[in-house]
Amino acid sequence: MLIECLLVTIGLVILVYGADIFVDGASGTAHMLGLPTLIIGLTVVGFATSAPEIIVGSISAWQGKTSIAIGNALGSNITNIGLVLGLSILILPMTVTSQTIKREFALMCLSIVLALLLMLDGYLNRVDALILLVALVIFISGVICIAKKSPVDDPLPAEFDQELKKAVSLGKSLTMLFAGLILLLLGAELLVRGAVSIAEFFGLSDLIIGLTIIAIGTSLPELAASIASLIKKEADIAIGNIIGSNMFNMLAVLGIPVLINPDQFSQEVITRDFPVMIILTLLLGTMVFISSKGKLVRTEGAILFIGFIAYQYILFSQNFSGI
Repeated sequence: MLIECLLVTIGLVILVYGADIFVDGASGTAHMLGLPTLIIGLTVVGFATSAPEIIVGSISAWQGKTSIAIGNALGSNITNIGLVLGLSILILPMTVTSQTIKREFALMCLSIVLALLLMLDGYLNRVDALILLVALVIFISGVICIAKKSPVDDPLPAEFDQELKKAVSLGKSLTMLFAGLILLLLGAELLVRGAVSIAEFFGLSDLIIGLTIIAIGTSLPELAASIASLIKKEADIAIGNIIGSNMFNMLAVLGIPVLINPDQFSQEVITRDFPVMIILTLLLGTMVFISSKGKLVRTEGAILFIGFIAYQYILFSQNFSGI
């Protein structure tokens, strides 16, 4: 068991470091190719921050464990809102003012509805995967349209200009991109191998290991990015990264692994995990756009964080009660 825990730890460290390099390389490459910074921030960076989930899910599916990928997709969304944003707000309260974020939030909600409709029958096949991936292309186009129609006084473009202004050469950006990808692959392989061994030792299902250890591990880059953005007083970026990542999780992190290996899954995904994800998503939407007009205080952060802890308690109490 010590070796398995070491594999998970090393895998997580490599994964987080690789994700950081990969995001920098992807955004730098896009910048050097002439893409506007707002489009880079809303699409390229959003996709890159979901790279750990995509790669971990793909490796899991390749090994015949698609349930890990499904758990990772839903678990990462729950972790992003409950742990990443909840903990970030507890540390540093924020104020979100971007109108662009509101429109992107609507697209994220649509991606959740689409995934839910495709999963109601308890099985994801390659047709479902293709629908998700086609939707991903459409949604990315929608995000680009949103970016182009961003109001002149919207703070998000200025925040991205400040965040992405450190451009490097195309060669260096590509080097960082491929180096980050290699590290992501290595870290994901170690993480999956160690996590699967731990799951088998404790008698946990692939779904549970995807919802817990792997979901939390692959969300660590978002946690680091969120806190860094808040320190720089870039709250709109912090929220935008989570919303973009969650949308990619529902479409790409589900779609790509299922395309590799279609599979059925436990009904608890629909009766337990999806409701938790939807409740946290609606709570976030209410907090940002309705109740406090974008001002998120520690009380609201505590609500999200406690919701995440309660969900983890339910998962582990259900699965360790018989051990």
